[in-house]
Amino acid sequence: MQDIDRIRKDNLVLSKSLKDLCVARGLKAATAESLTGGLISATMVAVSGASEYFDRGFTVYNNTAKHEMLGVSEETLARFTEVSGQCVQEMAKGAIERSHADLAVAVSGVAGPGPSGGNPAGTVWIGACRRGHPAIARLFHFEGDRDAVRESTVHQGLEALMQCADGADPKGFTRS
Repeated sequence: MQDIDRIRKDNLVLSKSLKDLCVARGLKAATAESLTGGLISATMVAVSGASEYFDRGFTVYNNTAKHEMLGVSEETLARFTEVSGQCVQEMAKGAIERSHADLAVAVSGVAGPGPSGGNPAGTVWIGACRRGHPAIARLFHFEGDRDAVRESTVHQGLEALMQCADGADPKGFTRS
């Protein structure tokens, strides 16, 4: 449990740094979340002044919501599934297109406790997008229980937003 508390604390520090960077650069951010169920958004708005840069969050826990709210194609969901780089790229792009945000992060995967759809617990795809740029994605394999996977996903999602806000593609992210 100690590691979870440390990760949560680190996530709040990272969220404050993200807010400061976005405000300094005049950027707005959005989230598109599946396995975290809004936890990235909640971490971002836990920091005072988040309204200066946080535009909105989409919680899309099932494929119908991903399709209806973010425009993830039914073909992508059928061919690659919701646990794929293609899906989170479309989620991130959809979040940009359906908001006033300059940056978006999208997450989908398997938090656990067990495997799902042939993917082991801890399998997480994170997508990122900057307005005017193609969406990119990266596969992660996180260790620990459901809470640890979700908090680790929040951390990497915030890191991706930080790097996007800094004008760079997040490390290890590519087009699927």
